[in-house]
Amino acid sequence: MENENKPAVKRLYSLDALRGFDMFWIAGGDGIFIGLATLTGWPVFQWWAGQLEHVPWHGFHFEDMIFPMFLFIAGISFPFSLAKRISMNDSRKSIYKHVISRGLILVLLGIVYNNGVNFDFAHLRYGSVLGRIGLAWMFASLIFMNTKLNMRIIWFCVLLIGYWLLLLLFPAHDLGSTDVFSREGNLTSHIDRLLMPGRLYLGNHDPEGLFSTIPAIGTALLGMFTGEFLLSKYLNDKPLRKVLYLVIAAVVLMIIGKLWNIVFPINKNLWTSSFVCFVGGLSLLLFSVFYLVIDIWGYRKWAFVFVVIGMNPITIYLTERIVNFRAATKFFFGGLTAIMPATWTPLIEGFGVTAIGWIFLYILYKKKIFLKI
Repeated sequence: MENENKPAVKRLYSLDALRGFDMFWIAGGDGIFIGLATLTGWPVFQWWAGQLEHVPWHGFHFEDMIFPMFLFIAGISFPFSLAKRISMNDSRKSIYKHVISRGLILVLLGIVYNNGVNFDFAHLRYGSVLGRIGLAWMFASLIFMNTKLNMRIIWFCVLLIGYWLLLLLFPAHDLGSTDVFSREGNLTSHIDRLLMPGRLYLGNHDPEGLFSTIPAIGTALLGMFTGEFLLSKYLNDKPLRKVLYLVIAAVVLMIIGKLWNIVFPINKNLWTSSFVCFVGGLSLLLFSVFYLVIDIWGYRKWAFVFVVIGMNPITIYLTERIVNFRAATKFFFGGLTAIMPATWTPLIEGFGVTAIGWIFLYILYKKKIFLKI
């Protein structure tokens, strides 16, 4: 008989929806809103179109949140998947094997995504989005499995504070800069220039390099803290209060991030500790809204368009690299583009790419084909 002390494990529809919302912008959604900005000229759309571009170095736009929010969501999922495996009597060895193999497979897929199949290893970029997710999630999972909550919090603080102090105390002088947080003068880029083979994304810096994986582990741990809190029986009879605590935690993290920004700038390229806190807070706040509306209030139908994407996120990420959705968009929507004024072109193309990608994922969804690692 199943142990009554083991937590009941159920899939969060809100988590699939949020994952899909996050991937929506990568799957063409950004093109829709950039198109709306071009077509209407409305300040609100123009402002949002600006948010869909990465900041060059210090600072924050919504676009800078898409990648770390996916890692945060992967963190939320882990306590649920771990509890499920434990309830199925999986051995600790098999769980370790899954965690490590998943992390390394994502690193390998990231290399393939960067044209690893060309075998031009001297000019290949080894850092990648998938690799960062794989390594940060893997190390965070190992910490989570081997520590209790108080020690996990200590790990989180040590990772973020330690990373800040290392960058502050050990500047890089190889490119002549004295600014410890500049692209030329920071320790993170310096270590990556020394240790990483192949090419770096920005020549002298890679935003998914080795050393900045350290604070990214903190992003995954924030998600795991969230998942553990949701999985616990605490306040299960008062779900609104549970959401309130999530919102309070989100606001506190954002405030910490903004205050830390004064001495350690919010910077996605360096994945700074202030960035971890600020974007972690924003991600938690957004998740809290999805969780409240979908899983507590029960308004689910509107989220289906995102769930279809969220059930196959790696599939659409890799497929867009291999399959030319823009060529398909030109085939299906080229006639409409030709008869409409030129100001409509970005909107039609953005909608077309998104629609074709979504239909592709919907077919997989109906056939229950999901790429899981």
